[in-house]
Amino acid sequence: MSRDERNFGFSEEALRSLADFDRRLPPVEVYARDPGSERAPRPREAFGARPETDHRPHYWGHRERLRQRFLEGGHAAMPEYELLEMVLFNAIGRIDVKPLAKTLLATFGDLNGVIAASEPRLTRVPGVTPKVWFQLRLFEAISHRMARAKVMRREIIGSWDALMSYCKTVMAYRETEQFRILFLDTKNTLIADEEQAKGTVNHVPVYPREVAKRALELGATAIILVHNHPSGDPTPSRADVDMTAQIETACGAIGVQVFDHVIIGKEEDASFRSLGLL
Repeated sequence: MSRDERNFGFSEEALRSLADFDRRLPPVEVYARDPGSERAPRPREAFGARPETDHRPHYWGHRERLRQRFLEGGHAAMPEYELLEMVLFNAIGRIDVKPLAKTLLATFGDLNGVIAASEPRLTRVPGVTPKVWFQLRLFEAISHRMARAKVMRREIIGSWDALMSYCKTVMAYRETEQFRILFLDTKNTLIADEEQAKGTVNHVPVYPREVAKRALELGATAIILVHNHPSGDPTPSRADVDMTAQIETACGAIGVQVFDHVIIGKEEDASFRSLGLL
């Protein structure tokens, strides 16, 4: 049996190279070092390579630096594209996602617009994968749940600002109209929040009898109507005024008050009660 065969098929030259590689490995302590202690040598530094010969991409370590900035200083000082980057980290691995974050913000206007964008529009942006779509939907759902938790089972007069903030979070950036009903009990406490109907970019079908029926089922004594205008302009249309009057008549017949009808826009909202329309 030859010497090469006794060495499991490796040549003497290959074995010498492996031995030399083993001698140049950093000590075990380098890998066992506590992450919270002094920074461990980077792989190339550990092997003795000079920093100027390190050709790692410019974004090397960027994700961890962003996470640390967020944990240490919070989100207030961070631009929207960096917050969006961190959302994208869980959907896209091992590449620089900053260009995609900036493209999404340029396409949809701001972080709210990105989070609320429809799947067809989002997936037309190069780089948006099904995982990105899922991650944005998950982030949207958590945001809605948190905003909703601040108003449910609360007396609406004392929490009106929080209620409007919730409605804007859920509806302001939708691309189609949505009609919601907030049901109140005898103490004006919000007992239910339900989506009644979805529509097109400028119309949503609402049936006054169904609204009154649902109020009876829930034992509500008052309701607040809320819908959005995807155009961003919350000015009530003639159709909005007529529909509100029909719902007020149907609910009045069963002793349920229409407390208000609020139209949500991107920047402002319009209250029928404040405008003298109720």
